[in-house]
Amino acid sequence: MNIKILVASHKEYWTPGDDVYLPIHVGCTGKPYLGFVGDNTGDNISVKNSNYCELTGLYWAWKNLDCDYLGLCHYRRYFGRKKFFDGVEEVKQKIFQRADFEYLLKDHDIILPQQRRYYIETVRSQYEHAHSSRDLEQIERIISECYPNYLRSFRAVMNRRRLHLWNMFVMKKSMVESYCEWLFDILFKYENWMDQNNLVDQKWRLFGFISERLLDVWLFNKNFKTAEVEAVMLEKVNWFRKGSEFLRRKFFGKAN
Repeated sequence: MNIKILVASHKEYWTPGDDVYLPIHVGCTGKPYLGFVGDNTGDNISVKNSNYCELTGLYWAWKNLDCDYLGLCHYRRYFGRKKFFDGVEEVKQKIFQRADFEYLLKDHDIILPQQRRYYIETVRSQYEHAHSSRDLEQIERIISECYPNYLRSFRAVMNRRRLHLWNMFVMKKSMVESYCEWLFDILFKYENWMDQNNLVDQKWRLFGFISERLLDVWLFNKNFKTAEVEAVMLEKVNWFRKGSEFLRRKFFGKAN
């Protein structure tokens, strides 16, 4: 299998040595060269990285990379095996290698991280407490007008209490092409609407956050056989701080 897993990076960082991984410098336009491929060659949206995050790397791969299977992970977050209280070196040993992806893709259409469960929030309310209700209202309008067959999916996902996060996946390149054509058309239409309405707030990383929700919308009516695996982190997560922020936003609103 010709599999390439993008490792979205914006700085020098350790990367697994397996050749299944392709480090890509996202948002590299005008930045010092890091020694690996940048997202600013060929057909690209590298200059949009501050708003689109890792999606500038995904766009580059969609338009410029030839492979059979394409995936996306992050410089500090990978698909791997469940960890408990491992140190960094132990975590590195649990990151998937080519053989792991080949094994899963023999019987599955797509590899995804295990879903985040919100319990006391829906996908919609969690987003609105952290960002702006205007975003989802306008995205829903765009889907209603341009992709009405996805409207039921959008509303169903927004009312759920679980979500696949981080824009992480592995699937056939042909599936990625279908997904990206749909995804970026919606995001570009929303970006154009924002520009026309002179809205300047909420732009930092905005489209990266929206796309996390849209992946599940796109998947909702697909009959794909899915493998959900652990997303392992190379840096410790402060779950107390994250939980506190989650509750603060829900009960007191987002900070100005």
